[in-house]
Amino acid sequence: MAYDPNNPMADRITDIGPPHYEQMFPPVIKNNYGKWLYHEILQPGVLVHVSETGDECYTVRVGSARLISIEHVRELCDIADKHCGGYLRFTTRNNVEFMVDSKAKVKPLLDDLASRGNKFPVGGTGAGVTNIVHTQGWVHCHTPATDASGVVKAVMDELFEYFTSMSLPAQVRIALACCLNMCGAVHASDIAILGIHRKPPMIDHDTITGVCELPLAIAACPLGAIKPAKATLANGDEIKTVSVNAERCMFCGNCYTMCPSMPLADPEGDGIAILVGGKVSNSKSAPKFSKLVIPYLPNHPPRWPEVVQSVKKILVAYAKNANKYERLGEWAERIGWEKFFEACDIPFTIKSIDDYRLAYNTWRTTTQFKFTSHVK
Repeated sequence: MAYDPNNPMADRITDIGPPHYEQMFPPVIKNNYGKWLYHEILQPGVLVHVSETGDECYTVRVGSARLISIEHVRELCDIADKHCGGYLRFTTRNNVEFMVDSKAKVKPLLDDLASRGNKFPVGGTGAGVTNIVHTQGWVHCHTPATDASGVVKAVMDELFEYFTSMSLPAQVRIALACCLNMCGAVHASDIAILGIHRKPPMIDHDTITGVCELPLAIAACPLGAIKPAKATLANGDEIKTVSVNAERCMFCGNCYTMCPSMPLADPEGDGIAILVGGKVSNSKSAPKFSKLVIPYLPNHPPRWPEVVQSVKKILVAYAKNANKYERLGEWAERIGWEKFFEACDIPFTIKSIDDYRLAYNTWRTTTQFKFTSHVK
């Protein structure tokens, strides 16, 4: 019916927010919410959760790309309709999980997935390589220094055996961010692939006053590298514009976000850095930030061979030398970072020395706490 000002809530169907998450639960999840006792990994990509009620939920994890077609989504839904009562879920690392409520349903589901070729690889659990979480890249972003989907595809093709098995000392999380604004999780991943700019923004004086709010562009710079300036155009007109202090610029692209007349992308200057040793968990040691180990690798699409081989080399050295349950950063700290560079055959450069003068002191910011005698 039409809107009634005397009863504004009648028949209202908009602006009510998302549906309650319980409506999206499979029945076995909804019936046992908050009652799960433990879970186990039965084989790579297959988990079982056991409830205090005796119910079991079997999960089959399938690797997926971050950007997928409508046809692929429909095929995922067809599989869920056939085996899982129409339910599936996407994980934060671009996996798809199919959940069934009995062990008897697992084998037919696995057979169905295997019959469709390599479109639905099962894995990504336990001591293996998890699916790569990544950013937009050249497909749909305005500040990338590298592609995202293309690099991830090339890397995962090389590391596929580690996704479908659990042969590593511990899990290895890999992430990619196409610029240092880091929409991805490269700040705390075992191996991080980071797109980097190496040249300051160019300034299009002809268009800057028409498309940019200059105070916003100036304020967007975190290091104060941009200041007001004037320029004379080819026709002799003097305009208000900006200038960039290249010594202070850290090539973040914030200015371009606010001002389209300050593009940063450059085919020769842009490339990829590799960081390692980050993690979020604190079960064995405190959470760690990723550390720079390779300051620059070139963009060579479509397969990025230098990046792929560098990541593979680090992973193979870790698999060969780390102790069981030891994350990559923990292994590097145990043997010493000097030995890490040697084991991975990475040249050490001055770029790997952290001398950023504006860094915060971390002090004690984790749950890792040891009682000492003075508290008695």
